[in-house]
Amino acid sequence: MHMTNELVLLKLGGSLITDKDKPYTPRLDKLAELAKEIKTALDSSPGLNLILGHGSGSFGHVAAKKYGTRDGVQTREQWMGFTEVRLQAAELNRYVVTSLFEAGIPAMPFPPSASMVSDKRKVIHHNIETIRRALAAHLLPVVQGDVAFDETLGGTILSTEDVFTFLVEQFPTARILLAGIEAGVWEDFPARTRLVKQIQLSDYEAMREGIQGSASTDVTGGMKAKVEEMLSLIQKNKGLTAQIFAAEEKGLLTRALQGENVGTLLTA
Repeated sequence: MHMTNELVLLKLGGSLITDKDKPYTPRLDKLAELAKEIKTALDSSPGLNLILGHGSGSFGHVAAKKYGTRDGVQTREQWMGFTEVRLQAAELNRYVVTSLFEAGIPAMPFPPSASMVSDKRKVIHHNIETIRRALAAHLLPVVQGDVAFDETLGGTILSTEDVFTFLVEQFPTARILLAGIEAGVWEDFPARTRLVKQIQLSDYEAMREGIQGSASTDVTGGMKAKVEEMLSLIQKNKGLTAQIFAAEEKGLLTRALQGENVGTLLTA
């Protein structure tokens, strides 16, 4: 199932690694467990190259919301907010990297704020060489949702997906894995009894145009944005697949990294 040296981008969602209801609260036991699962997958698949990204969950969102950072940064007060969001993102990142390190993974953070400049949240400038060298040395680069300087907006927040969109263009990527607390795309949200195992780009386009058939899935809200963002990447990058799954249950993250579809698989 594995190509040698296939590159996988894995996102650990903010809702998975932090307690959404308590600001600034990491789920330390969960992080330790996820780090062990990543270690198991890396040990069992020597050809697996990984870049890890994570959301900011209950860390970044408080200040980000207060200052409207994603929409742009212009005033002195907004720039103060910009640095506050960075501070909180760094705090969570430290917990993530520490968990990986303690599981025996040589993880190293590459905060987008230090090296990426965007224009309307599309990354236009980056010192990619550092990540390239980390991969060559078999280290695990860790990126994250983070603030960034932006040509049009002054400053903004790049989501992990925004960062992945850029990385996919720089590194030939085989798979994107989005690990969260939602099991995938549901055919019957919010009842959640029928999981859609696979969504093909062509089916989804037909579905969006209201053509009934195998893909009569009602994908809404945050999940809709996620699915469409991934399908648009798949359309632009030959051979790329994406998977949306829940990593709450023990063992699922390892299985997903090893190539199994444990949620909803998005393909061309």
